[in-house]
Formats: sequence, C-alpha cells, structure tokens
Amino acid sequence: MIHMNDKAQGSQLLLLMVFMFLLLFVFSDLTIRSTIAVSLDGVFTPLIGFNGQYPLLTIFLAGIIVVFLSSFFTNLFTDWKAMGKAQETSKAFQKELTKARREGNTNRVNKLMKMQPQIMKMTTQSSGGMFKPMFFLFLFIAPIFMWLTYFLGNLPYYFFTVPWGQGVSLFDRAIGLMSNWFLLYLLFSMVVGQVIRQGLKYFTWTDWWQNFRKSLKPSTK
Repeated sequence: MIHMNDKAQGSQLLLLMVFMFLLLFVFSDLTIRSTIAVSLDGVFTPLIGFNGQYPLLTIFLAGIIVVFLSSFFTNLFTDWKAMGKAQETSKAFQKELTKARREGNTNRVNKLMKMQPQIMKMTTQSSGGMFKPMFFLFLFIAPIFMWLTYFLGNLPYYFFTVPWGQGVSLFDRAIGLMSNWFLLYLLFSMVVGQVIRQGLKYFTWTDWWQNFRKSLKPSTK
C-alpha cells in the first residue's frame, strides 16, 4: 500500500513537471502568447477593460479573478479537514517520539517507528490534491495573465500617482526588477488573496461545500 502511494505521488509530481514545462514553453513563445491574448481580448476588454481609461482598476479586477480561480480550485481538490487531522497527528507523533528518545525508552521508540509509515501515508494522502490545481493554473489562470500583459501593452503611455511619487509609469521598471504594473498586480493579489483564500478555506468546512465537492468528485474519499 505504501509502495502504491509513493508511486501515485511520483506520478502526480511528474505530471506537475510536465505542466510546468508546458507553461514555460507557452510563456516563452511570443506567437502562442499573442494568439491566446487576442482570443481573450474580446471577452475581458468589454468586461474589465473600461476602454483603457482605468488600467489600475483593470489590474485590480484581473488580480481578483486570478486569485479567486486559483483559490477555488485549490479548495476544490484539498480536503482541509483531512489535512488538519494529518498535521495534528504528525505533530503528536513527533512529540511522542522526541519524548521517548529523550527518556531512552527503546521499546517505545521502536513501536513508534513502526507507526511512522502510516503517519507518512496519512500526510501524503491529505496533501495529494495540492498538485491538481496546477492543471487549472495552466488552463484558465495563465491565459488571463497573458491577456492582461497584452491589454496594458496596447494602452497609451500612462502615468499614475502613489504616496512615494508622482508621474509614475505603468511600464517603467520597479526597482529594476519588474514593471510597475506587475508590482501593483502582485500587491493587489497578495492583499485581496489573503481575504479570498481565508474566506474560501472557512467556507470549505461547511456541509454544503463537502456535498458539492463529493458531487463533482464521487470517487474522492
């Protein structure tokens, strides 16, 4: 059983690596990026483009969409109850093992070490769904980011004001590392993302969500 579980985990890791490779390939190919961005332009520009008049609002709303989708799919494939139970069990196990070793209780240590594979199996199974949202990251979320790059790149030269400066361009480099618009995108995503992720995390503890999750994935245990 442990061998099969390790094999399944290895398969998920391999699949994740394949998707990451595909994601890097798509991002590095200008033709593919442009094709995806242009195809999405007809949807997102009328929805959150505001005719290019409020690019900061567009960045903010795009960040909300991306964070919500990533958080939704993460919660869909993650059983937080099982993960919490596994973490508490692992913590208690490590505490008992440390205590037994400190006291020199060899029999207790041997018994606990025999239980270790079961603890590891429980932890692996509870966190196994963390790889699956990467598929949706590639399929849904990455294209939105490609469109945002395309949309902002076609705007007139735009300046905005921040507490630490005036006449700041969206397209200048922030601290020489990234564009100002991307820095704003990260800040928006981090702040709003914490609220969305915590809200969804608490929501997934409800019976309604558990039933909804099972209806989408009948085989999930």
